[in-house]
Amino acid sequence: MNASEMDASDTLPACLGSAGWLAPGEPGRPPLPALGDEEGARLPEGLPPVVDAHVHLFPDGVFEAVWRWFEQYGWPIRYKLHTPQVLSFLLSRGIHRVVALHYAHKPGMARFLNHYIAEVARAEPRVLGLATVLPGEPGAVDILTEAFAAGLKGVKLHCHVQCFAPDAPELHEVYEACARAGRPLVLHAGREPASPHYQCDVHALCSAERVERVLQAHPGLQLCVPHLGADEFDAYTRLLERHDTLWLDTTMALAGYFPVMPPRRLLEVRPERILYGTDFPHLPYAWDRELRRLLALKLGDEVEAGILGGNALKLYGEC
Repeated sequence: MNASEMDASDTLPACLGSAGWLAPGEPGRPPLPALGDEEGARLPEGLPPVVDAHVHLFPDGVFEAVWRWFEQYGWPIRYKLHTPQVLSFLLSRGIHRVVALHYAHKPGMARFLNHYIAEVARAEPRVLGLATVLPGEPGAVDILTEAFAAGLKGVKLHCHVQCFAPDAPELHEVYEACARAGRPLVLHAGREPASPHYQCDVHALCSAERVERVLQAHPGLQLCVPHLGADEFDAYTRLLERHDTLWLDTTMALAGYFPVMPPRRLLEVRPERILYGTDFPHLPYAWDRELRRLLALKLGDEVEAGILGGNALKLYGEC
């Protein structure tokens, strides 16, 4: 499936500029539109276990602050649900497991957020909770050690929100802590979706080349880059071919919402390294849109079973 195969009613206006996919959020320009597409009542029958490997969970106040940012600078949030409602929504529709991600945008937040996610995961065993830390904050390694002891399965960092380059020196202790503990790290290191309203130039900070430096310097680190590495799809295809510790998730890259679709080869070169993810609940379209677009590619039963859930369970040591 490519952009030309989408219904005209599903496509976005041709207003995206060189400042990034979120350029319509520049001052005086509106955020990207909601799609209003139909959603399924639950997952289709007959699918293998589906793991959504990219779901955001936050305390209520943090959720609401994130929603305000998206509404002003990104896109309308279709599902303004707090954590209990997020989990009820997805699990009741047939999602087998949820990987819960969050991030700290200033020092002193990480311990509180990690404790919150650990409590959520203890209460709902179908949640695989990840930790976070602000790279460079005092005691970063201790924060992660405590989070892993509390049962969190990995770490989530976000170059755009936390304003760091993937190969920044302050990251090395975090990478080494993950490698020692055998915990994967989910790193939003792709350049998109970029916005001028981040507090840094993410196109200057992020690149596939910088990610490759991390993979070379930390061979024991299992590293997952969301959004299929958007927008450097060809570069990430080559990285997958060269590095056995790199994983990608599909989040928002297959939904046909942004102006560029990844090449099919990116999914086929190392399909055992691709995870299905959505970014729920921060979506401007139907919760199952990514899934339907993925299934429409007809990648084959074995490949689909891995991407939809098996690969995520393997990455997080659940199978």
